Amino acid sequence: MVSSNAKVSGARPLGGRMTAVKDMAGYLRSIFEVEREFVRTATALICRVGDIELKYLLCQHVWEAAGHARFIRERGRELSGFGSSETVRPEIREFFEEAVRCEDSMVAVGAFYRVLKQALLAAYQEYLEVTDHLADWPSSKLVEEFVADEKRHAAEIQPYLEGVDSSEWETSLESCLKVRGGWLEIQAGAAFPDGFEWSYAKVVYKHPEVCSRGKYPICSSVFGYDPESDPIVRSWIEDPATDARLVRLTIYVWLMMELDAVDYLSTIFYDTPDAPFDLHYDLARHLWDESRHSQFGYRQLPKLGVDLSKLEHSLDLYNILVQMSPPERYAMMTMEFEAGSFPTKAKVMDRVRELNDFEADTLLAFDRNDEQGHVRYGHRWLPEIMKLFGETRPVAEFVEATKKRFEEMTKEFGGRIPHSLSAEERITGSDLLALAKGND
Repeated sequence: MVSSNAKVSGARPLGGRMTAVKDMAGYLRSIFEVEREFVRTATALICRVGDIELKYLLCQHVWEAAGHARFIRERGRELSGFGSSETVRPEIREFFEEAVRCEDSMVAVGAFYRVLKQALLAAYQEYLEVTDHLADWPSSKLVEEFVADEKRHAAEIQPYLEGVDSSEWETSLESCLKVRGGWLEIQAGAAFPDGFEWSYAKVVYKHPEVCSRGKYPICSSVFGYDPESDPIVRSWIEDPATDARLVRLTIYVWLMMELDAVDYLSTIFYDTPDAPFDLHYDLARHLWDESRHSQFGYRQLPKLGVDLSKLEHSLDLYNILVQMSPPERYAMMTMEFEAGSFPTKAKVMDRVRELNDFEADTLLAFDRNDEQGHVRYGHRWLPEIMKLFGETRPVAEFVEATKKRFEEMTKEFGGRIPHSLSAEERITGSDLLALAKGND
């Protein structure tokens, strides 16, 4: 990159002693807010898109964007003019609010990546053009890495956007960004066209009542007690007489179904616009962890002979939790589902170790380690999310009340999704048992 000495420093009117630092800090501040707002709003797309690989990829990109924002914040705090607040300004937030309002989920993905993230890449490149690479070496090295990440993100998302026509939304957002002068406002600004109105000002965003799983068959729940109907037979999981090979298959199904955690956790970001950045950062890590856990099953099951096109996905947890408040969703996830899974998963890990399957042992060990971290997140952040929604009850009392409300909501919103496949077509516990016996 070309040094900015001739282009910027020499042309900058003499001002305060720290003008050069404050200029660069201001640019970093804008980039921090853009990355942070991508984390908050792109997550709202995850439960809307049906392609499972795309869900996984969005989770990865959100986690990486959170990392960018965190490193930029830390660097920004070293510079005069970055500011101590972490608030995203309305004039930046409105672009993301506009993009997420698109009714077609894939058109929305196109708008996020082809316009907003493309403009972010341009902002990073502009930053490298206008800063001094020796004086501002710490920032420059970070930005160079993030430029590479943004280019990779664009390449990774491209296969999913082939054939997606988001030109109308793209044109609108691009026009608005031209008015702003790009994220850094370095470019010459334009004027809004006559009669222009933001769509987000007229449409209240709402998460879908049912999350999408694309081409895959769905049902209300994969857990049950009937081997001829349910793939995860509860009585078999902890029974010491159960074949360890069946236990391995069952835990992989369970892990793949953690995609439901991905879908309902992804809704909390958008609903907490005033949360501290560190809360969203930890949620982004939590989300990426759950995505990886789901991939453990998604990628291992076919190796063991499971046809994923015949394995139904359970949607009950999303359908129920999306009806509840963000603190209730988070309380159930961290303080009930995850905290309550350790005893059963410990027994499963012991059984799987009988198979001397190093890969399975490794995946389950990392799953357990991650889940312990998630429970710690719950203890740290649940009180903060409660405060955001004016909840003043003690945490323990709130959690107990939330469990009871979950039971009530289950009666109303659970069990609504019929089986996509008949018992003869879909994979059941009996089918897994037969596969297990063949996996010597």
